[in-house]
Amino acid sequence: MPRIFVVKKCRLGKGLFAAREIKKGEIILEFNGRVMSGNEVLKSGRESYPIQIGADKYMDWGKPGEIINHSCNPNAGVKSNNQVIAIKDIKKGEEITWDYSTSMDEDDWEMDCKCGSKNCRKRIRDFKYLPKSLQKKYLKLGIVQGFIAKKFAKKRLKAAKPPSTE
Repeated sequence: MPRIFVVKKCRLGKGLFAAREIKKGEIILEFNGRVMSGNEVLKSGRESYPIQIGADKYMDWGKPGEIINHSCNPNAGVKSNNQVIAIKDIKKGEEITWDYSTSMDEDDWEMDCKCGSKNCRKRIRDFKYLPKSLQKKYLKLGIVQGFIAKKFAKKRLKAAKPPSTE
């Protein structure tokens, strides 16, 4: 099978690009990096690279994972903490992107967004700050980190409970 992606220069420096057509649901990349705490991430000086996988747990993807750029209109997402999957068909030569907000729940890190998509939010922030419709879409696609998805499932359950009659 031909390679699924290549690293190429782009307007943001480097990015991952589809080396062939990628079908929706296809695994693009799997990684297993070092797991560390928030303090360890800060001490490493790489706070913009590891992905948050728990309340105070981060995984350092290393390359090529850390080269995948953010987009407010992504064509991929992270599933099961360590798989990048296509959330729509991706054409050969198209940049592979994911929404960093689907893995963020810390209120410690933000960055300006330069994705250039029509629906650009201008700021990459925690999942809880995404529009509700986008939260629902990402949750339905299964591309929200598990620890965040559980938190939002609890909120939906609380909102759905009828008020007490006592």
